[in-house]
Amino acid sequence: MWSGGGEIEFLCEARDKGVIAEPSPARAAMPDWYRRLAAVDNAAVSTTNNGQTIKRCMPFLDAMTLGWILPVCATVRLEISDNGARLDAGWDFDRPMVTFHSPEQVAGHPQLPRPPAKLHNYWTIRTPKGWSCLFTPLLNRGDGVIDIISGVVDTDRYHALIHFPFFATGADGRYTLEKGLPMVQVIPFRRDAIKGVVRAETDEEALARERILRATQAGDGWYRMNARAKRET
Repeated sequence: MWSGGGEIEFLCEARDKGVIAEPSPARAAMPDWYRRLAAVDNAAVSTTNNGQTIKRCMPFLDAMTLGWILPVCATVRLEISDNGARLDAGWDFDRPMVTFHSPEQVAGHPQLPRPPAKLHNYWTIRTPKGWSCLFTPLLNRGDGVIDIISGVVDTDRYHALIHFPFFATGADGRYTLEKGLPMVQVIPFRRDAIKGVVRAETDEEALARERILRATQAGDGWYRMNARAKRET
């Protein structure tokens, strides 16, 4: 995804290499439910459904495979109680894996009274000059237990550990986030400014839009053969 060359680097302390779970390209960490899904489910064909499953939707797949995945560095145990208002945490590691924010820091947030917490990460991320990273919950695949708060960091300048605020959103009970569980999606992007234009489309643009829509609805794989293929060349 680097249009201008260069690398994204994930650095850890020497004592942690081979101990904590390592980042991986998002395309290498596809969930089992998606791998098992057939591209076409003939049993689902109806007057409003051509039988194609979400596996045929390239924008859905492209979002899932974009960037890198930061996993849980070490196993974390969570206990949610009092209808979500209490969160207790433990972990299998010699440094903190979960700490807490004061609720006053997020006064008015719709997740309150669930306590705001922070998942600790022990990888430093570096990107080339002019590149930042969006840190976000896994796109199109949530775990239903915690909700990572999205954020952007200028990783070409900020070369320190980045931890991830979250709310525990699961029902009351005990949960285990196993070491290596995919948790945060890292999407590098160039910070170049882009201008916005708002206008009415031309007749030619309207015809192109209609042609693309009809070709897509006809199931000929227009997006895969045109938009996505050209982007990858």
